[in-house]
Amino acid sequence: MKVMVFVKATQDSETGIMPSTEVMTEMGQFNEELARAGILLAGEGLHPSSKGVRVHFSGTDRTVTQGPFTPAQELVAGYWLWQVDSMEKAIAWVKRCPNPMPGDSEIEIRPVFEAEDFGEALTPELREQEDRIRAQVETRQSE
Repeated sequence: MKVMVFVKATQDSETGIMPSTEVMTEMGQFNEELARAGILLAGEGLHPSSKGVRVHFSGTDRTVTQGPFTPAQELVAGYWLWQVDSMEKAIAWVKRCPNPMPGDSEIEIRPVFEAEDFGEALTPELREQEDRIRAQVETRQSE
């Protein structure tokens, strides 16, 4: 199963305080463990929400709002995409993770939808389209 692992933002990360060399070293070692175990598919840190925007959809209207957004603990400061055998394995890996923030922090784990989760709504034609898109993305990533 694929899971998205969200590192939740804090007041510090939202004000742009960068992680220390110690935290970056510990996180780099943890990421190497994830890669060696074949779990890590992707992962990145995110700039504070002050550098982002939100686009609100209402029918055909689109409204853009500039960051920052609040509350900080509801925001995402970084993420990983993992391939794991179960949610229990993902939890076990997160428990091994160094604390990503100075002080208290939180990491959220959520399963990624698989094609089977969509049932009959995912027609054979839509499945073929999805397969073509994934192949295009993989080709571009390997270039």
